[in-house]
Amino acid sequence: MMATSAGKPPAEACYMLIHQSLDVETPNLQILKRNLERGTDDIKVEALQQIISGTVQGENYDQLLMHVIRFVMPTRNKALKKLLLFYWEVCPKYAADGTLKQETILICNALRNDLQHPNEYIRGATLRFLCKLREAEIIEPLIGPTRECLEHRHAYVRKNAVIAVAAIHRCLPHLIPDAPELMSSFLAAEADMTCRRNALAMLTASAPAAAVHWLKENAQLVASFDELLQLAVIDLIRRCARDFAAEKTLFVRCIFELLGAPASAVKYEAATSLVGLTTNPAAVKAAAACYIALAAKESDNNVKIIVLERLDQLRTRHEGILDDLVMDLLRVLSTPDLGVRRKALTIVMKLASRRNVNDVIAMLRKELSKTVTSAGDQQQDKSSDYRLLLIQTIHTCAGEFPEVAADVVDLFLDSISEFGASSATDAIIFVREVAEKFPGLRQNIIKHLVSSFLDFKTGKVIRGALWILGEYAESGAEIRDVWTKLREAIGELPLLAAEQRELESAKESGEAGDKPYEPTVAVPASRRVLPDGTYATESALTASASASTALKLDTKPPLRAVLLHSDFFTGTVLASTLAKLVLRFARLEGEPSEQLNSLRAEAVLIMAGVIRVGQSTFVSNAIDEDSYDRVLACIRALEYMDEDAAVLTDAFISDTQSAFARLVKGEAKREREEKKLHSKETAVQVDDAIGFRLVAKKSTGDADDSIERDIELATGEAEGRAAVSKLDTVVQLTGFSDAVYAEAYVCVNQYDILLDIMVVNQTNTMLRNLSIEFSTVGDLKLVEKPASYTLAPYSFSSVKASIKVSSTETGLIFGNIVYDGPGVNDSHCIVLNDIRVDIMEYIRPARCDETQFHAMWTEFEWENKVNMSTTKEAAENLDLRAYLKHIMDATNMACLTPENALAGDCGFLSANLYARSIFGEDALANISIEKPTDSSPITGHIRIRAKTQGIALNLGDKISAAKVSLPE
Repeated sequence: MMATSAGKPPAEACYMLIHQSLDVETPNLQILKRNLERGTDDIKVEALQQIISGTVQGENYDQLLMHVIRFVMPTRNKALKKLLLFYWEVCPKYAADGTLKQETILICNALRNDLQHPNEYIRGATLRFLCKLREAEIIEPLIGPTRECLEHRHAYVRKNAVIAVAAIHRCLPHLIPDAPELMSSFLAAEADMTCRRNALAMLTASAPAAAVHWLKENAQLVASFDELLQLAVIDLIRRCARDFAAEKTLFVRCIFELLGAPASAVKYEAATSLVGLTTNPAAVKAAAACYIALAAKESDNNVKIIVLERLDQLRTRHEGILDDLVMDLLRVLSTPDLGVRRKALTIVMKLASRRNVNDVIAMLRKELSKTVTSAGDQQQDKSSDYRLLLIQTIHTCAGEFPEVAADVVDLFLDSISEFGASSATDAIIFVREVAEKFPGLRQNIIKHLVSSFLDFKTGKVIRGALWILGEYAESGAEIRDVWTKLREAIGELPLLAAEQRELESAKESGEAGDKPYEPTVAVPASRRVLPDGTYATESALTASASASTALKLDTKPPLRAVLLHSDFFTGTVLASTLAKLVLRFARLEGEPSEQLNSLRAEAVLIMAGVIRVGQSTFVSNAIDEDSYDRVLACIRALEYMDEDAAVLTDAFISDTQSAFARLVKGEAKREREEKKLHSKETAVQVDDAIGFRLVAKKSTGDADDSIERDIELATGEAEGRAAVSKLDTVVQLTGFSDAVYAEAYVCVNQYDILLDIMVVNQTNTMLRNLSIEFSTVGDLKLVEKPASYTLAPYSFSSVKASIKVSSTETGLIFGNIVYDGPGVNDSHCIVLNDIRVDIMEYIRPARCDETQFHAMWTEFEWENKVNMSTTKEAAENLDLRAYLKHIMDATNMACLTPENALAGDCGFLSANLYARSIFGEDALANISIEKPTDSSPITGHIRIRAKTQGIALNLGDKISAAKVSLPE
């Protein structure tokens, strides 16, 4: 409810809302009078609380004013005196004719006595109350005692007296015309820092010239001030820097001194103000160093994130100046929070240059070694996540600065066997990319991979290493070394026969137990989701204890163990690698030789062994059809290599390498375009006007760090939209023929939804107790209930309601308008139209790498499949890529599939899409569509996956709506 005093401007209206329980009966006047007259202090406290609450809610308690003056005002109870000040604030002080009531003389006398009370608490509370009074007739007799309180012995009274003088001078300056001079004298004689802070804040607002003069006289003592006074000095400099440009040197010197203050808040505000005062490189570096020190020193992770955000903004405005501080920024990595580390590494990558990249890599190498050697199960998860983050950062750094690629490759290859599965996968992907970009490093990479191949344990790492060895082992010596290492990693041949001999040997020696060997038995099947997103039937296979004991997969060579773990995708990569090595060796030899025939026969034996193992009982899952066909194709390629050598060489060697080269170039091109899109354009045309800050208008200056700018950014008004575009979000809530017309402007500002509702009384009668009741569906929460009020005939009013959003789901807001009138017992209700909150307000396009996409695709359990089908007329002038663009625009999702993979003339298109909400929730989608001929309709489906059901369903609804709104 809004309570305003007569004559008060609307901009200064104060708002107070007191909750009143519906089950509490409103006391009548007689009971309140009796409690005030005869009650004890506790009863009077309760009665006065009821009077204050009722007055705020609109009850008429004018008759109780004299009772309060007679029976409550003389009390010595401090709690009652505090409540009495609240009552003086809300009680009606004006008569019906607009003149001040006669009873206020008694109120003024009581306040005067309290201002001269010997208890400093009573004086201080009364002085704070004077800040809320706006009636000159009441305040004028109190000016003298208020000025006397400035000389009170107790600092609590003096500091509140300063606040009272400042409030009176701000609202009624004619009552204390000499307030600035009074505060200047007070500042000169005062020793208490809090009192000086309040006085300086008053001078800053009312007499900035006097405040600047005081600062000039006390500039040498700024470093010795306490935290509150130092913050007041910073506020003074920020407010006066533009109007007192001649004192800029003084301001900069004071701010530089405050950068070394012990208080973190002072350091932060000083650094922020310094970059607003000057763009001198030394000042910018000093501010950035202060930010870095705060980020490294503070224990609160939220503070660290805020400071690093400020540092990133500073880096954006001053490119190239902060590069020398990159090593200092790396000290922030000592914090255990992964979010802070990620933010710090992001800024480090933006500050890295050719001058400092070697130092950055050396520091990241040390951090990486710490994660590898860290012990303890409690830190295992954190270390693996941090290790993956470091590897990705080093990967990005080496991609931008090729001169460090060789050192990074050596680092990864030396430590890859000690990494976890995800970290090792990212490392091997980087090694593969470097091998393609830098041919001079291929020989060294092959050598390292061959020496450490037996230490690889996971299928993804082994597949990556096999692909690199098959593609870039070009000389005869390299091929022989690779072949020898692969034979060692596979173990004894033939594969199936060797496993059978080992099992029989285990039976004979008794190691397999007393029970005879039992074949595998399949138990009831269950559904599971494969990594590619398809559904499969999973059977839990149980083998006998003798077979499981004999296998001992962990002690077998890595390639053999992976195959026996039913990873036949690795088996297909092994077959492809062997075929490439044999074909390349044949090209080097030129003529058939005994060694070539030996390699060829051994390769076919290994491939056949992969198929036979996949069809045996030694594996839990039989070889799939795709892997079987791929291995068989490699066998046939080696069988007919003499007749079709050129064709097979192109298919296995040239085409695969050129396809990967195109993929790497396409990814590099995409990164350059994205970087160019987000980079700031600094070019200045020769005929552009030069802006001189000293002679510019105040409204056109750089106010990025001003208080007004901060408020605009906090409220979301900085980017303000045009009035025409705001009309798009206006929702009509009632009909034009209803007694009350209402419409709402819906403003979505990240986590908040602000409803600005205009209510119009279309009748010729007064509507009483009109209120708007809202309810929500979804993760929406009404912050406060709009208060009731009275609406005059044909008048209108504005009501605001704030709603908090906690997740990415399409929400629904519904409600009604309830009012009384025109009769005494008449009550009416108007049902409002629903307001739908669009999920697209919270979805933002984002990017992730292929590994992260597949990991999330496997992890997320909510899936929504939307079938796509267009008419022939709609698809006549629409190709598949245009349809993909239409879906991306409708869902705010980014396409992760490279452009070169989507290029070409084909009747089929498949792409991965990704987006992230402002709440950190991920949304994945895979679109598979086809258009066989130009006259055919576009058909296919889109599969959406998310961690929560709401995102999957709502994105599916958006896609379904987009199907029928195709672009022309």
